[in-house]
Amino acid sequence: MGFALSDMQVTSPAIVPGMSIPVRYTGDGEDVSPPLAWTGVPEGTRSFAVICHDPDAPLVSPRGTYGFVHWVLYSIPGSVTELPEGVRDFTEGKNDFGRAGYGGPMPPAGHGPHNYYFWVLALRHAPQLPPGLALWDLLKRIEPSLLGMNRLVGSFQRD
Repeated sequence: MGFALSDMQVTSPAIVPGMSIPVRYTGDGEDVSPPLAWTGVPEGTRSFAVICHDPDAPLVSPRGTYGFVHWVLYSIPGSVTELPEGVRDFTEGKNDFGRAGYGGPMPPAGHGPHNYYFWVLALRHAPQLPPGLALWDLLKRIEPSLLGMNRLVGSFQRD
């Protein structure tokens, strides 16, 4: 799968790019998803998917995937350009905690800072997808429809 960044911009009033994610949005806090917004949506976008992935987690699966998936959300209509804090709308996929919905950053204590990528993917179709898809299954299904994507990156560490 080939994915490239587009001109779309992803922001959050709660996360400063490259800085520490507030504890409220982590497993040490209230564990709610942060608010997100995006602009510069590619023409023809009919739906979105949102993902939070920690590539710094020292995990490799037998399928050759790496890191830890904290959030998979999809079937977001193309008219939506922001998500409120703690959003529970749309279709939730399965995270690597083994449950649907958002599971905030919780790197191992003393492991140093981990980077968390909040990806927004713009799709040319609004595919009918079942709930509970894992990240890699979702990407396989939506890749042919991908118009553009970008991310917001924050960090978190536990001492």
